[in-house]
Amino acid sequence: SLRDTLAAAFGKTTRPLNVNFFAHPAPGMTGPSADRWQKHLSPYFQEHGIEQPAGVSAGPFQPFDTARCAVLEQYTPAVVSFHFGLPPADLVTRIKRTGARIISTATTVAEAKWLADKGCDAIIAQGYEAGGHRGMFLTGDIDTQMGTLALVPQIADAVDIPVIAAGGIADERGIVAALALGASAVQVGTAFLFTAEATVNSLYRETLQNAGTQTTALTNVFSGRPTRCTVNRVMLEQGPMASDAPAFPMGFAAMAPLRAAAEAEGNRDFSAHHCGQAAALGREVWSGSWPTGPAT
Repeated sequence: SLRDTLAAAFGKTTRPLNVNFFAHPAPGMTGPSADRWQKHLSPYFQEHGIEQPAGVSAGPFQPFDTARCAVLEQYTPAVVSFHFGLPPADLVTRIKRTGARIISTATTVAEAKWLADKGCDAIIAQGYEAGGHRGMFLTGDIDTQMGTLALVPQIADAVDIPVIAAGGIADERGIVAALALGASAVQVGTAFLFTAEATVNSLYRETLQNAGTQTTALTNVFSGRPTRCTVNRVMLEQGPMASDAPAFPMGFAAMAPLRAAAEAEGNRDFSAHHCGQAAALGREVWSGSWPTGPAT
């Protein structure tokens, strides 16, 4: 639980902690849309000889709510960050009363201005190159997305709070460039997947090792929202942007059995290997053995 996780974290350090949450709206998918996606995936379940779930659910990926806010009021992390916008205004107010700084992700100048107006203390400017889910929330059109070099200076000029650059930054050259463009800090993502502490499995590691020969693309087939991953079979055959993909986060549950079955056979046909466009700049710094089982 969140309470147990924070209790353990605060028990191990006195340093400031940053806790991150999704702020997506609760999915309101109707039955027929979910059924259409299940039909798309049905041949894969038959191929692997596994039972297909009767339906899909949101699982543990719930929006930030009053219960989570109450836990934060008890443990008071120094920074609370969000993806996909912000939770309701009353919850933002409660978080700010704890003394925590609030940051969130913007993928457009309009989103940055919206976040600043709603009380954010800093904004993560997420460029098109970034791995993982798009933080977009005012639009669902991925064609509106700008690259980091174009986005950062425009957001820095548009708001009066610190800007954190993210997307395609994997070494000191990217850091220098982002700071020169007006960022106050940078957020590095994929490069940290090369560390021993990263909880990625052997298939994911292999993908990272071969990043120079891999192609990435934005896709919604894994979760229902656009996320940048290394291209694989299901992305090629169903997307990468599938019109029948279920609303976020229902896609996780729909794909999970297929991912587990394929990974047990040693392939990544259904694995969401989140990876930024600068992954080939990553450097291996892991040591010892790597965990087995599904990637996390």
